[in-house]
Amino acid sequence: MAILAECPTCHKKQSTRNRLCAGKSGCGEDLVKAKRSQKVRYWIQYRLPGGRQRKEFVGYSIQEARDAEGKRKVQKRENRIFEMQPESTMTFDELRSWYLGLERVKALASYERNRVCFENFTCEFGHVFIQDIKLSDIENYQQKRLNQGKAPATVDREIGVVKTAVFRACDDDLLGDRVKLLFQKVRNVLKRHGNVRDVVLSPAQFEGLLQHSIPHLGGVIACGYYTGMRRGEILGLTWDKVDLENRLIRLEAKDTKDKEPRLIPICAELYEILKDQPKALHHKYVFTYRGNQIRTNFKRSFASACEKAGIPHGRKSKGGITFHDLKHTFNTNMRKAGVAESVVMKITGHNTREMFDRYNTIDADDAKDAIERFEGYLNRNSSASVTQNVTQETKKS
Repeated sequence: MAILAECPTCHKKQSTRNRLCAGKSGCGEDLVKAKRSQKVRYWIQYRLPGGRQRKEFVGYSIQEARDAEGKRKVQKRENRIFEMQPESTMTFDELRSWYLGLERVKALASYERNRVCFENFTCEFGHVFIQDIKLSDIENYQQKRLNQGKAPATVDREIGVVKTAVFRACDDDLLGDRVKLLFQKVRNVLKRHGNVRDVVLSPAQFEGLLQHSIPHLGGVIACGYYTGMRRGEILGLTWDKVDLENRLIRLEAKDTKDKEPRLIPICAELYEILKDQPKALHHKYVFTYRGNQIRTNFKRSFASACEKAGIPHGRKSKGGITFHDLKHTFNTNMRKAGVAESVVMKITGHNTREMFDRYNTIDADDAKDAIERFEGYLNRNSSASVTQNVTQETKKS
């Protein structure tokens, strides 16, 4: 075991005997002065059973570090292994606070949703020490949430957020491998691709939807139908990314969910709609309401347009549509039009064939076309076989 001092400037963990920082960056921090000002963080370093090395922050004084080191030495000598595991003193409430406080996590677009998921989980297990959690506890939680009427995808997301936090904490040596292995054993409630939707709008439904939409929503719907862009990408679209002359939309990496730039062609129908869109003087957003960017969720307006057009709405309705189904429709229509799959994937931002297949729906028309092609193939081969037999019989005679 060893006690280490962390430089407050470059954060190099080093021997407590160093008077000046010995970090590779050569910051040369005066550690003696920093210790007097209690700016130095002290760590103890030791090996867990199995050979894994761990560093543990213990305070801002050398005495706290010596006390913590002595405690770990006693635990190791008395073979009190589980008390040495980092998760023995951390609760899920503390894990939540640490994880949601990470700057990289706070920068995620899904931060608010992740926060709610974690809070739902900690309502049940917040006070529980992480070392005390069992696989059966998590499985019981999954079933309890299902019994409360939560969708399988929602339950899986809640567990998934906690699992991500656990894995991140393990990487930072805040938790041990035991809890990581435990969460790896948790199975998803939702079967693989169990939430894949197969709803595609027909041209008549799309026209009806446009006809019954409120004015500022019509352009948003048309953009989703003709480009396959996501709702956030459409609402965040600005005029500097729209090239009407060359009929292209150029999305930068920061504008897309997968953080990859995309080039999206503008068809003739969408061109006419974009050309007539009013332009605000104080901002560059394409789709606006009363001169301002559309920021609010327009789910209610979309549902109203569906109702007026006689189209089922929502995931819980049979054949019901959602705004995201416009992306499914675009993928399917492009494939039916004979556009190469690689090109469609590039336009829609699908990096894998698996994800492309999720948005490409095979409907009744595809099945009918397939059987017609199949019958044609059989008929052609059957005719060729009959012709060949007739020729052979003629030669014999």
